[in-house]
Amino acid sequence: MLKIFHNPRCKHSRAGLDYLKSKTDNYNIREYLKEPLTKEEIQEILLKTNLQPIDIVRKQEDYFKKNLKEKNFNKDEWIKIILENPKLLQRPIVVGKLKAVIANPPQNIDRLF
Repeated sequence: MLKIFHNPRCKHSRAGLDYLKSKTDNYNIREYLKEPLTKEEIQEILLKTNLQPIDIVRKQEDYFKKNLKEKNFNKDEWIKIILENPKLLQRPIVVGKLKAVIANPPQNIDRLF
């Protein structure tokens, strides 16, 4: 079972969900702005994508530009920042049993099959 962390107001997230629907019906949708991620879920995403927290942050967000740009934080600090500001999370993120991908572009989902 796949899990997609989704924001229905984001065109990239909607495109990723549509692509996922075209590939499988074995997934759950999690609107992470309504039901925020846990620290453990962020750690799982980082482990399964083999990325650092800064790599899953949306750098075009105003909050990032005004408060975080060009600052250095350690891994735990970035996770805390993401937990407190879920809009910063790249989207959509699709998590499988062993791997996860940032599904922008949506074709990144193919890596999970």
